[in-house]
Amino acid sequence: MAMLPRHELGRTGFQVTRLGYGSMGIRGPRTWGVRVVSDADAEAILNAVLDEGINLIDTAPDYGLSEERIGRFIGHRRAEFVLATKCGCDYHQADDHLEMTHTWTRDVVQRNLEQSLQRLRTDVIDLLQFHGGDARTLQQQGLIDLVRKFREQGLVRFIGVSSTLPELTALLDLNVFDTVQLPYSCLAPEHRELMQQAADAGVGVIVRGGIAHGGPDAEIQREALNKIWNAARLDELLSPDMNRAEFILRATLSHPGCHTTIVGTCNLIHLKENIAAAMQGPFPETLMEEIQRRVAAVRNPEGS
Repeated sequence: MAMLPRHELGRTGFQVTRLGYGSMGIRGPRTWGVRVVSDADAEAILNAVLDEGINLIDTAPDYGLSEERIGRFIGHRRAEFVLATKCGCDYHQADDHLEMTHTWTRDVVQRNLEQSLQRLRTDVIDLLQFHGGDARTLQQQGLIDLVRKFREQGLVRFIGVSSTLPELTALLDLNVFDTVQLPYSCLAPEHRELMQQAADAGVGVIVRGGIAHGGPDAEIQREALNKIWNAARLDELLSPDMNRAEFILRATLSHPGCHTTIVGTCNLIHLKENIAAAMQGPFPETLMEEIQRRVAAVRNPEGS
């Protein structure tokens, strides 16, 4: 087992591995996208994640079979990982895909929690995150009070939010969230400053898209980000033994406000490569400054 570096997840006190696992990829058939993972492959990747020492798993009720598979395949290993899921997920199964929206009512949030506990085969959710939303709606609908009640009942340990700017500013201003989950990579750095502000305030910072929002070696390709990679000439900064995915992941982990980044590969080889990259630690500050300079010049040419 790799001795992955760990970081305290803000005021939760959880010591989480800096590389976590995002389980959207094990959502199964009749959902969306082209990556359909079988039960056998989902079981293999989930157990490999724990065998390799990763101790944070993130999921959501609207990730198809994800919660159910986590409960079925690693529920007996519950003590080995911090379990994060979400609420506000309103969905139904169409013939060949999931119809999904986020609905901010007490009924939906209550149903999400009850179903998650059952599917995940656990008595308590370590981290319950609002899956989006805005500060005003969550307050007006009494949802923050509701999840606080869940915490008082011992059904939830900590409360978080998974969102993006501009909503995140007002959400964090509420001073009620123990963690925040947001997208970030060196190619998509819009949340860079907010990450540090949250971390400085004692909020645990979970990054999503630390590789998925990366360059040409990402499992899911995003052409706009590939163009940024190429225009910034980041291949020039690769060492001879480093591929682009490792570069993106290490750049994400080099942000001092990033406590952990969840990566959702379903490929056992990629999992081992990600772990090896995380074990290498952060980049030197001078390299990060050069990456930021090059990317900023491409994204904001008039300000360069």
